[in-house]
Amino acid sequence: MLYNNHLPRRKFLRLTGMGLLGATALPAFLNKTVTAAIPATALPTIALQLYTVRNQLKTDIPGTLQRIKAIGINHVETAFWPEGISLQQAAQNITAAGLSVCSCHVELPVGPNKAKFLETAKAFNCTNMIWHGWPEDKRYSTLEGTKELAGIYNEASRFSKANGLQLLLHNHWWEFRNKVDGCYVYEVLLQELDPGILFEIDTYWVKVAGHNPAAIVGAFGKRAPFLHIKDGPARWNDNLPKDNPDPMTAAGKGTQNFPAIAKAAAGNTQWMVIEMDQTDTDTFKAIEESYQYLVTNQLAKAT
Repeated sequence: MLYNNHLPRRKFLRLTGMGLLGATALPAFLNKTVTAAIPATALPTIALQLYTVRNQLKTDIPGTLQRIKAIGINHVETAFWPEGISLQQAAQNITAAGLSVCSCHVELPVGPNKAKFLETAKAFNCTNMIWHGWPEDKRYSTLEGTKELAGIYNEASRFSKANGLQLLLHNHWWEFRNKVDGCYVYEVLLQELDPGILFEIDTYWVKVAGHNPAAIVGAFGKRAPFLHIKDGPARWNDNLPKDNPDPMTAAGKGTQNFPAIAKAAAGNTQWMVIEMDQTDTDTFKAIEESYQYLVTNQLAKAT
């Protein structure tokens, strides 16, 4: 059974974090040292998570997408569209702006969600389908519940594979904060999930949870071809549960060490997806600064 309290992402809390933990502790089967440099030919490609410009999309879809293209970004990751906009209309606007879709944030393809899952993949001509993971399922508070959710994800992956699609999971803070029977939730998931399920590591929420994002990215290796690139304080704020997060910043202007993260990825990252849930500066300026930071520091490429 899936969540009864799921909220559309355009309405939900800007994503929060939980209390800080100590140093990152990796399970024995993941604990490894990454020393390889990034091969010049293996730079990941930059994309933008459209949730970053959700407010702008509500008033001007064509203009918003054209401004993204003008920055130099050629690829986007979709989330949820304004009410009244069909998948086909959204896809037409993306194509008209000269953009392509690298990945889609979607509901799990279980039960009645299967048809929309396939429709989304077809509309955007995209095979990377990412379970956005919101909101926290309370089953993550027990080992049995976590294993139950892993079973649901495995079922969703089998459906995805049968239709030529790749299922990925996107994390928040609880997978790296919650412990069940002495293990972090993410450790249990890595042991229980079908190896064919991949991950989009949100590096910001990993840091908010108290872990070193570079260590986590290095540990996941090839299983994390997508990274969410977001920067800011990356610390616990008591106002987070009240839907009042700290504003995020352009990449390179906060507390994240993206060169270390990129080095730890050792060429396994295929996509660096810029995302900001909330900013106190001009959104497009922050997007452009993030793009320039990644390109100038040779951490990622435009296409």
